[in-house]
Amino acid sequence: MEAGFALEVVQSDHTLVDVIVVDDLYRKPIGRPWLTVMIDIASRTIPGFHLDLLAPSAVSVGMCMRHAVLPKDDWLAERGLAAPWPNYGLMDRLHLDNAREHHSEALRRGCRTYSIELEYRPIKRPHFGGHIERLIGTMMGAVHLLPGTTFSNVLEKGEYDADGRACMTMAELEAWLTAQIIGPYHAERHRSLGIPPSLAWDEAIARRPELMRLPLDPGCFLFDFLPCASRAVTPNGIELFNTHYWDDALPCWYTRHGQRMAVRWDPRDLSRVWLELPDGDHLEVPYRDLRRPAITRWEQRQAVQAIRAKGLDARNEALIFAAVETQRAIISEAAHKTKAARLALQRTRKALSDAHRARESVFPVSTEKKPQEPLLEDKVTLQEPARLPFVVEEMRR
Repeated sequence: MEAGFALEVVQSDHTLVDVIVVDDLYRKPIGRPWLTVMIDIASRTIPGFHLDLLAPSAVSVGMCMRHAVLPKDDWLAERGLAAPWPNYGLMDRLHLDNAREHHSEALRRGCRTYSIELEYRPIKRPHFGGHIERLIGTMMGAVHLLPGTTFSNVLEKGEYDADGRACMTMAELEAWLTAQIIGPYHAERHRSLGIPPSLAWDEAIARRPELMRLPLDPGCFLFDFLPCASRAVTPNGIELFNTHYWDDALPCWYTRHGQRMAVRWDPRDLSRVWLELPDGDHLEVPYRDLRRPAITRWEQRQAVQAIRAKGLDARNEALIFAAVETQRAIISEAAHKTKAARLALQRTRKALSDAHRARESVFPVSTEKKPQEPLLEDKVTLQEPARLPFVVEEMRR
């Protein structure tokens, strides 16, 4: 696959990183993280990546999309990195393999919203993803120099004690990968191109027949890639995953019998959901019982399984949260003893932290109590033309 200009085609894929990371609390080994990475075909530059302890999902794809599409100055500053990373902008086509998360409704809906064409590799034809596969091989080759590396196979690893040598946290590995990308990889001569990818990016941008597009609202961009469910809005609020959510503005939006409204949710933090209003805004709706702790979707799922195993009612909200609290206490007690407990603890801590950071910094929230929309037959005013969810910005030549 080839591309004539920047952002014409971007490929993405996942891989388990060949290095053991340690947790933030005890700095003991917890396992190998997952890396989602993207490559711009025309320039071979890396527009973005996402590092996670969870297996690839629609959310990890959305997080990688957000990192690739939005300018990275603030992101780099938060990590104490000053080197430039000028790759950003909405791609025209996103090329993926046939993994389940790449066929999620959340990804399809988000790409439709921003006019990104989705393309999939033909089944059992891996050479159609050759660019991203070679990039992953290059990055893992660099990772093999880190302490705690697992190498590519058992023979190569030999007697090396990866767990014993592991010393990098997720944040430290993320910073190292960033430095590796914007330093050696982007700056050194690319064998296929004959020039560094950073220079190839400038030339590929100049060849674009159209100006580069950016999301109109950076917060909405990630928001549009979150999972979505249809739910009724009743005097009891909104029910999702056997948990009730309530806001004082909800009485304005009660649904009739059989009607549903779109509700977006973040599996990393179920402490609130977002009700999609008819005008396109979103109303943030927290737990009905604000005393409940923020939990993740996987904690909620494990709690339901534990309750069912005891023969109890798994739809009971109080039992679910009590089970989560019990599980957390057990994990916290065992964290200094077992890798599995440390991984579970770190995975939850990171997920809740990432979700909170994203919500506080960019998520669009409507807090006004708006009146119920009139029925279509009652409207007499002309509707305004729909606004595109992205803007066109001239790139630096």
